Order: sequence, then C-alpha cells, then structure tokens
Amino acid sequence: MAKKKKKSKKRFILKIVLSVFLLLLIVGGITGYSYYKKIYYPNIKTTNSKIYLYIPTGSNFNDLLKILSENGILLDFSSFEWLAEQKNYTNHIKPGKYKLNNKMSNNELINLLRAGKQEPVNIVIRGFRTKEELAQKIGNNLEADSCSVMDLLNSNSFSNEYGFNKENILVLFIPNTYEFYWNTSAEDFFSRMAKEYKTFWTNERQQQANDARMTQTEVSILASIVQQETYKADEMPVIAGVYVNRLHKGMRLQADPTVIFAVGDFTIRRVLKKHLEYDSPYNTYLREGLPPGPICIPWQKSIDAVLNYKKHPYIYFCAKEDFSGYHNFAKTGAEHLKNAAKYQNALNKRNIK
Repeated sequence: MAKKKKKSKKRFILKIVLSVFLLLLIVGGITGYSYYKKIYYPNIKTTNSKIYLYIPTGSNFNDLLKILSENGILLDFSSFEWLAEQKNYTNHIKPGKYKLNNKMSNNELINLLRAGKQEPVNIVIRGFRTKEELAQKIGNNLEADSCSVMDLLNSNSFSNEYGFNKENILVLFIPNTYEFYWNTSAEDFFSRMAKEYKTFWTNERQQQANDARMTQTEVSILASIVQQETYKADEMPVIAGVYVNRLHKGMRLQADPTVIFAVGDFTIRRVLKKHLEYDSPYNTYLREGLPPGPICIPWQKSIDAVLNYKKHPYIYFCAKEDFSGYHNFAKTGAEHLKNAAKYQNALNKRNIK
C-alpha cells in the first residue's frame, strides 16, 4: 500500500510540474508572441503602397512622435515607443525624407530611421527666368525654404564668395537633373551647384570663352539671350554669331528678350515702342554691351552655342514671316528693314498686338 501511495504522490507531483511547465510555456508563448508582434508585425497605417515621412533638422523623439501622430502614420504608438527605447533610437533622430510602405514593421521602420537611409530628391534645374522661380522650386523640394534661398540669391556678400554678384548669380546654375537629400540647407545647395559649375566649365570651354573675348559669366549671359531668341538648336550658333559681331563692333545688342525681361511681362508677344523706351540696365536698346545678369538660366546647349558661335558677316536678324521659329539674317540695315517689314505685316495679319 505504501508503495502505491508513493507512486500516486509522484504522479500527482509530476502532473503539477507538467501543468506548471505547460502553463509557463503557454504564458511564455503568449508573451513571446506579443513581443514578436510589437517588433515584426506591420505597423504603418496606410492603404498606399508607399508614404513619405519628413523629419526636420533639429527634431527630437517627441517631435517625431508628433509628426507621426499628425500624419496618422502608425497603428500602435506604444509598441513603436517601446522598441525605439530598446534599440536606443530615442536619442539618435536623423532628419530627412524617408519612404515607408504599408507592410513595414516597427523594427524595419526604426532601423531605417536610425540608419538615416533617406529617399533621394531629384531636382530639375531648367527653364527658370527669375530668381523667384528658382527659389520656389528649391523650397518646394528641399527643407531649405524659398525665403532663405532668395536671401542668398540677393546677397552680394554671399555671391562674392563664388565670384559673382547678386545680378549675375544665376549663371552659377547649370541646367540638369540633380540628386539631393531633402534636409539639404540653402548654403549646401549653393555649394553643390558651385561644384557642378566647375565641372561644366572644362579647360576646353574656358579656352573657347577666351577665344571669343568673353568671360565665363559673359558667355552665360549671352547664352540666356540666345536661348530666349530661338528654341531651334541648329540656329543658336548663328544668332550667337550676330551678337558676338555686335559686341566686337561696339554696337548695342538691341535684343527684344532683354526688353521683355526688363519690363517683367513674359506674356508680351510683340515688343512695341513703349517697351523699347523702358528704362532699365537690362534694356539693350538703351544700354551698350551685355546686361548685368542673365535673363534666364541658360541651357547647356545655349552656352555651347555661344562658345561655338558661327562666324559670319551678319549683324541683324528678324523672325521669319512664316512663324516657323527660324530667322532671316542680314548684313545691312536696309536689308534688315525689309525683313522686319515682312514680319510686322505677318503680325498685323494675325492681329498679334
């Protein structure tokens, strides 16, 4: 009997141990699953395949939580905060633009942010006529706001650091598509553009500018005029040659696009006498030589058209009366007046004021 009691007692104890072990196993499993869920389950609140998170420079962890909350990005904040503390991320916030997706877990999100793996921003520098247009483009795509960009563009002391002034600073920007990080400052943006400018102006291009008896800045200013005169790439070197001839002869450029820029009305389709009399250093009908700055950011092909200007005897040109976008060129004033009359008549027939 005693042996049977001992066996029963052992079985009872074994059952208790097994029950406790099973209970602990269940509790451990539930707890483990809970932690697993906090760490590895998707926690991004969006139906879109991707969403962008912007963290401004100088942000702390509380700022980040506010951004996440205001944009409704997370499903569960407590799990994100817990894991951020566990992974020592709360004191290592890195600014930037980050691409998230709706399958991203807390672990993936924190690893991304902690590593500072930003989504690059592509900025296309092309076709801007004014500083305001450029500043707005930068402000819309980078953390640097348009006002800070404009302040630098209008600062002579800042422009002087790169060898320019506030009138001609736009020649610093060579049209292309450039990759930046979103948290780039206005100063860093200019620094990058200066490097691209130096890369563009090779020894060969510098020599071509010297051969044309112009500085690099003067080449770019003239290129901006040529660009506004024609969109025909094959005709750009010919028009550039006309202006180079005028400069070498000491003649006024008398370029209509400079008058339009001076007036500030880019909707003008027909330059009238009142426009030609508008007093401005950019009015090349009234002022000799090149204007003090470019009238747009010239394309690379426009700059190269000036550097490779066509040598010819023409000193006049006028838009063709067929509105093809091409021009009639002339050696003498009398010949030019005939071409101009044909174009004026064509404008009158189309009632272009």
